[in-house]
Amino acid sequence: MHFSFQYTKVWIPDPDEVWRSAEIIKDYKEGDKSLHLKFEDDTIYEYPVDLKTNQLPFLRNPDILVGENDLTALSYLHEPAVLHNLKVRFLESNHIYTYCGIVLVAINPYEQLPIYEQDVIYAYSGQNMGDMDPHIFAVAEEAYKQMARDEKNQSIIVSGESGAGKTVSAKYAMRFFASVGGSASETNIEEKVLASSPIMEAIGNAKTTRNDNSSRFGKYIQIGFDKRYHIIGANMRTYLLEKSRVVFQAEDERNYHIFYQLCASASLPEFQDLALTCAEDFFYTSLGGDTTIDGVDDADDFEKTRHAFTLLGVKESHQMTIFKIIASILHLGNLEIQAERDGESCSISDEHLNNFCRLLGVEHSQMEHWLCHRKLVTTAETYIKPMSVQQVMNAKNALAKHIYAQLFNWIVEHINKALHTTVKQHSFIGVLDIYGFETFEVNSFEQFCINYANEKLQQQFNSHVFKLEQEEYMKEQIPWTLIDFYDNQPCIDLIEAKLGILDLLDEECKVPKGTDQNWAQKLYDRHSSSQHFQKPRMSNTSFIVVHFADKVEYQSDGFLEKNRDTVYEEQINILKASKVRAEGLENTDLFHDEKDSVPATPTVKGAAPKISVRSARPAVKAANKEHKKTVGHQFRNSLHLLMETLNATTPHYVRCIKPNDEKLPFKFDPKRAVQQLRACGVLETIRISAAGYPSRWSYHDFFNRYRVLMKKREISKNDKKLICKTLLENLIKDPDKFQFGRTKIFFRAGQVAYLEKLRADKFRAATIMIQKTVRGWLQRVKYRRMRDAAITIQRYTRGHLARRLADHLRKTRAAIIFQKQYRMLRILHAFQKIRNATITIQAFTRGMFVRKIYHKILLEHKATIIQKHARAWLARKQFLRFKCAAVVIQCYFRRMKARQELKKLKIEARSAQHLKKLNIGMENKVVQLQRKIDDQNKEYKHLNEQLSALTSTYSADVEKLKKELEQYRQNRGDSNQLVNLRKEIESLRLELENAHSERKIIEDTYDKEKDLLQKVYEFAQDTVKENLLMKKELEEERSRYQNLVKEYSRLEQRYDNLRDEMTIIKAPGHRRNPSNQSSLESDSNCPSVSTSEIGDTEDAIQQVEDVGLDKAAMDMTLFLKLQKRVRELEQERKKLQTQLEKKKSQVIETKNEMDSDRDTDLAYNSLKRQELESENKKLKNELNELRKTIVDRVTQNNSSNDIQDSYTLLLNQLKSANEELEVRKEEVLILRAQIIKAAQQKDAGKNMVIERGNPFLSDWGYLNEDGELGLAYQGLKQVARLLEAQLQDQRREHEEEVETLKTQMETLREEMEKQQQAFFQTLQLPPEAQVEFGIQQEITRLTNENLVRDHVKPLSFMTYVVKTDQWLIDFKELLEKLEKNEKKLKKQLKIYMKKVQDFEGNSGFRHELTRQVTVQRKEKDFQGMLEYYKEDEPLLIRNLITDLKPQTVSATVPCLPAYILYMCIRHADYINDDQKVHSLLTSTINGIKKVLKKHNDDFQMTSFWLANTCRLLHCLKQYSGDTGFMTQNTAKQNEHCLKNFDLTEYRQVLSDLSIQIYQQLFKIAEGMLQPMIVSAMLESESIQGLSGLKSMGYRNRSSSMVDGDNSYSLDAVIRQMNTFHSILCDQGLDPEIIQQVFKQLFYMINAVTLNNLLLRKDVCSWSTGMQLRYNISQLEEWLRGKNLQQSGAAETVEPLIQAAQLLQLKKKTSEDAEAICSLCTSLTTQQIVKILNLYTPVNEFEERVTVAFIRNIQANLQERNDPPQLLLDYKYMFPVLFPFSPSSITMDSIHIPASLNLEFLNEV
Repeated sequence: MHFSFQYTKVWIPDPDEVWRSAEIIKDYKEGDKSLHLKFEDDTIYEYPVDLKTNQLPFLRNPDILVGENDLTALSYLHEPAVLHNLKVRFLESNHIYTYCGIVLVAINPYEQLPIYEQDVIYAYSGQNMGDMDPHIFAVAEEAYKQMARDEKNQSIIVSGESGAGKTVSAKYAMRFFASVGGSASETNIEEKVLASSPIMEAIGNAKTTRNDNSSRFGKYIQIGFDKRYHIIGANMRTYLLEKSRVVFQAEDERNYHIFYQLCASASLPEFQDLALTCAEDFFYTSLGGDTTIDGVDDADDFEKTRHAFTLLGVKESHQMTIFKIIASILHLGNLEIQAERDGESCSISDEHLNNFCRLLGVEHSQMEHWLCHRKLVTTAETYIKPMSVQQVMNAKNALAKHIYAQLFNWIVEHINKALHTTVKQHSFIGVLDIYGFETFEVNSFEQFCINYANEKLQQQFNSHVFKLEQEEYMKEQIPWTLIDFYDNQPCIDLIEAKLGILDLLDEECKVPKGTDQNWAQKLYDRHSSSQHFQKPRMSNTSFIVVHFADKVEYQSDGFLEKNRDTVYEEQINILKASKVRAEGLENTDLFHDEKDSVPATPTVKGAAPKISVRSARPAVKAANKEHKKTVGHQFRNSLHLLMETLNATTPHYVRCIKPNDEKLPFKFDPKRAVQQLRACGVLETIRISAAGYPSRWSYHDFFNRYRVLMKKREISKNDKKLICKTLLENLIKDPDKFQFGRTKIFFRAGQVAYLEKLRADKFRAATIMIQKTVRGWLQRVKYRRMRDAAITIQRYTRGHLARRLADHLRKTRAAIIFQKQYRMLRILHAFQKIRNATITIQAFTRGMFVRKIYHKILLEHKATIIQKHARAWLARKQFLRFKCAAVVIQCYFRRMKARQELKKLKIEARSAQHLKKLNIGMENKVVQLQRKIDDQNKEYKHLNEQLSALTSTYSADVEKLKKELEQYRQNRGDSNQLVNLRKEIESLRLELENAHSERKIIEDTYDKEKDLLQKVYEFAQDTVKENLLMKKELEEERSRYQNLVKEYSRLEQRYDNLRDEMTIIKAPGHRRNPSNQSSLESDSNCPSVSTSEIGDTEDAIQQVEDVGLDKAAMDMTLFLKLQKRVRELEQERKKLQTQLEKKKSQVIETKNEMDSDRDTDLAYNSLKRQELESENKKLKNELNELRKTIVDRVTQNNSSNDIQDSYTLLLNQLKSANEELEVRKEEVLILRAQIIKAAQQKDAGKNMVIERGNPFLSDWGYLNEDGELGLAYQGLKQVARLLEAQLQDQRREHEEEVETLKTQMETLREEMEKQQQAFFQTLQLPPEAQVEFGIQQEITRLTNENLVRDHVKPLSFMTYVVKTDQWLIDFKELLEKLEKNEKKLKKQLKIYMKKVQDFEGNSGFRHELTRQVTVQRKEKDFQGMLEYYKEDEPLLIRNLITDLKPQTVSATVPCLPAYILYMCIRHADYINDDQKVHSLLTSTINGIKKVLKKHNDDFQMTSFWLANTCRLLHCLKQYSGDTGFMTQNTAKQNEHCLKNFDLTEYRQVLSDLSIQIYQQLFKIAEGMLQPMIVSAMLESESIQGLSGLKSMGYRNRSSSMVDGDNSYSLDAVIRQMNTFHSILCDQGLDPEIIQQVFKQLFYMINAVTLNNLLLRKDVCSWSTGMQLRYNISQLEEWLRGKNLQQSGAAETVEPLIQAAQLLQLKKKTSEDAEAICSLCTSLTTQQIVKILNLYTPVNEFEERVTVAFIRNIQANLQERNDPPQLLLDYKYMFPVLFPFSPSSITMDSIHIPASLNLEFLNEV
């Protein structure tokens, strides 16, 4: 056999490590008495072999299989293999989850891990169970998917020891369901489900020696779903609450958390009546010793508990009742009992009893009496008997347990009531969090019930595992035999059968004087023959039950008392009379007896379920009054009900393992782990799997893995199934070792390891062959190289010898020549010596005469030099003065230019493009400044060198002069010349000192300029940094804004869906939603175009009703007051409009008399009306904004502080609105008073005018019966003159300001001329004096200015220049603003003049009519405008938007609908019809939204309207009249600009709509592309033959997998992106937007692929890294082919590229670690460590990543400040930008095709 060969690895039992790995060092032969082994520490050991059984040790799996996700994927399935695999995953890879067939094994890490965030939930949602790493979310997703697909109820059974993490696992499973199956309505039932956890933990969890938060009860939570699989409700059932913990706790344990939480919050004012102190002062909370838990704040947890009560709808009064009951239990425990009459009776007199009675509302005397007495009822009479101290203590404890159990049941029922729903339940998922198998030193009734429940669950688990195995074999159509598995039915019968343990216990409880000893004796007599029952040798009160996991010895003491659960009836009757009532529970008493109504679950276990599979009331005969149901009987019934529920569902199992008892993070104790693995059924699963065919391979995977073992002729066949069959029949001779299924190959245990060995041998042989060939080739290359080197050495040696001989011959000949030449030179030197002596004598003689002449000339020459230097010094001094003057003039001139440039820059700074230019210019300035500094440094060095040379020259001249002076004194002794020379020397010394001072001045000047340049340079750098920071903040703000737009779009969609549902549900006749409110106002946040105030108010009230009248009651008064003010102002406006109409009719009647004043009157009246309308519209806008603010505040309000802030803000806004309304109202009243006053003054004159023979005299009396028209008209004339006077005053003030500015400009011009003169003077100064002169001039000027403005703080030169320029710019801006206002007023006057002329022309003036017709005839040329009638607007929207298909306009100009809409808007602007503009734009936006909602999954339609919306937005910008958008317009396009309306707000609305369309477009693309990503990027073989997959075990046959091949290749992804790109280009979308779309798509590809890589162990290998890098290069090539490389899409996949490189890099040495850290800059530390932990070698030739290497990586990366999350948010969206893109198409050149059916549009 292969396992007996040398070097085979086996497992040996070990007392410390349970199992120890060893290696066979000597072949084993059958009959040998021992195995020769060597442990990993090189220790030699002989393992004895039993010759009778011939039982050899377990074989160890190959290293390549160690660390598998699924234990069933191991080739050898046995206990040591399972334990070692779990240990490696837990300690080395820090993986706490592992599959074992259908079971998820979860090891408690005792540390918070970042694997439960929301992004991890999204990553597991929708994935098959075997595709991702094991996780509790994978089990939850499997259950959710099977429920949706099979429409069958599901159950998740979580079990394990105390402290193993059951509660946390169940909590995470419920959180997954709450996130994936969130409620469809606004009830937020999923939040209530999660809120039940802190309540149940507070009242049902406690600290034990094994766990700080141990659940002391079992619970089964059913989460209900509707037909759409949204959560609609939940129900909870509880089992076996540990009531004894209320009155007793072991050492270092605590009571239930709620007691300590209440004591920690006893100082709160609302709890003063409870009379509580710290927990140490109460008997029931101090039995265990320490009352605190490290790291737990009881007061903070109590706040969470109260918040959860509130969220579940428990009123404050009910909460206080609960806390009173809990406090009363604490007081009950502190009662002091005093013995009387030798202990036969006792009495109680204590303050705690008073508090107990007060809190429960019971009579003190009765409670005191019945606590110390009991009633005995016989057939004849009734006795009242006093109780002993011990009996009173027992009765007190029983009462406390009863009260707490009743309270626990009431809270559970209230939670069920809060989670109950009236909607019909379609299916449910149950989460069972139940205690695991328990065994302690002393085991009592609670452990017996717990282990009994685990026996039932284990039986169900075994049958389910066997059933799945059977189904798998039948599905694959392979023969199977019955597998023998452990059946624990005999043990269950021992407990629950007739005359079983529970039955005998109930019988003994009925006996009046039954005892625990009698019951134990009955057990011995009845069950001593059972193989599952044993009697201990040393005890007569204990018994042993042989459970499936282990033997457990139970102490019979206390069984009867706990089973009876006795509470005296008199005490219960007192509690029934209590004032404490559970008002929320069907008006029943909290302490109601359970005899009248039997609940589904017992008293100790919880409430009846609201959602159940079967009847919640078992058909059991009701117990009589004397013999109520015992605890054991109730627990058995509830357990049967639970098993029926589980059997009616599809179960999923989670087994929680506690790795150590010290609660240390990532410490693994093999003994404890094996004990729990045996107890929880994991090893039984392994045994059942090993008994059949545990290893399963698909034909495709088997072919790819083992085709290396095939022959070439076999591989050439097309049928892979036939190839695999032929290979296996040749390799494995025993046909029973494998079976061929329909889609898979099944192997017995060990066969995969054998195939792996064959594969490794084949690879090893191939490797040896390759090594042999390569080594031979290397040796041959080495030999050739050595032979060539020898030949080369020989050639060079022979050449060297030949050259040496030739050199000897040359040297011999040269020696002869040297001798000849030497003899000749010796004679020549003697001759030359004599000749040189003669010449020397002659030279000295001649030189003496010449020197005398030379000295004379030299004296004359030095005098000339002195004169030259003196004159040169004077010339240089004059030149320096001119140079300094020139510099000063240059400074002033440059300053003037700089000011002009500064003004231009400030004007340009208002443009959006300035920021980019500023950055570019700043970099150039920095470079120029640096160059200037370098030039000045060079100049400074050059000046220093000149100064040094000049100094040395002066010193040399002084020395020469001194020598000449001495010589001259010796020769002539002339004293006058000596004095002159001394003067010259002094003058030279002075010049030298001056030169030194000038040098110092130059150095100081240089230092100052250098400091100034350094400051400018620093300022430039700061400016660059600020610009970068501003850009970053701008991007963040844009991102936040677009996220808000996205959230708003989602809420809008949700609102529409709810409205549709309500329309379907409601019967006819219900109130409809108000439709007179413009949808644009609610959708686009653009209230400035409101059309109906009443509709606004109704909508606001409706929104407030939706939010809640209670929350919005505070703000409704504000609505009503503001609405009242607006209506008053609207009435005033209507009155003025009526007066205006009257004035117009009066003008028609009296036009001959008032011709000279008509234009002014009408202009003023229209102007005033327009002003009032604008003010009215402004106030309505503010009202709409205020209304929206109130609704948003009410919706989002969560705290009282926010309410107060909101209320204060609303009061301030109301106050300002009231003030504004009062001002407008006063203006209207003043205007009316002036009109009436003027009318009264002109009354007499009016009558005279009427009597003069007016042409309309006959009708005047009739039209002016009350004189109102004349009065009003005269008043308007007076007001018009008043307005004209005001305009003249404004014009006069404006002219005065212009004159003032002109005077200032003249002053500045004179100052500039002075500066220019000073500049030219500076040019004439020397360079050294120019800077000093300029500074002196500036100081003088600043001093003069400061003397004039002595109250102004002195300013520096730079500050003054900047402020002066700022003042000048402000003045010019004011001037421009005034000019614009004047032009605007003139334009408005012209408009109203034109209206008046049209009005008069219609009245009958022939010459006016002719003139008007002439103007209109010129404007009848086509101007690119389309006219339509108002009633045709719905038809326009339907034909152009709603019913339009992109194919209809595919052959026309791109974005044709946008151009047509703009031409219609332009005509409405031309006729000055604001209602038409508003209606058209509103209908357009609503129509686009309707189309997008209808086609929410159509990529082409969405991209079509994205392009058109953007083009309409660009048109509104291009033709807005704003100079910033008109830079690229032609003259013809400038004629098409809007004239009357500013549509800036609509541009913002269209921008928001474009963002929504963009987000919908990406959502569609994401839905189409995301299913392909993982398969294409990670699973498909882009490089054929590179991957070598391994078996993934049981989870490859996950029931969630559907049949069929859903794999995609990279070509499919590229084809899909080609489709996207062609559609976007065909629709005419801007290239910048297309780039952003594909940048977002590439980010999604990166995020989804990287997230799957981080959650899948099977793809973290070298071959996957190679495939991944190839796939990314293909995507990058596609980007280059589509010219999208500038979009930034390639940068988004950088983390994926680095992950692929990380998989391919070496991972051994510290140098490799440094290389990884320097390369993987885009990956976080957690991601790098996760990939290294998941890295899996493809074969055994590749080494695993060691733990030391991973620790080295973590040490190198610890300085990084990486975000904590592990996964990327694939739903993150980059902020989208819509850059302005003007069109070159003119409106008059667009042709409208007939296919659009727009014949009703007329070209203007």
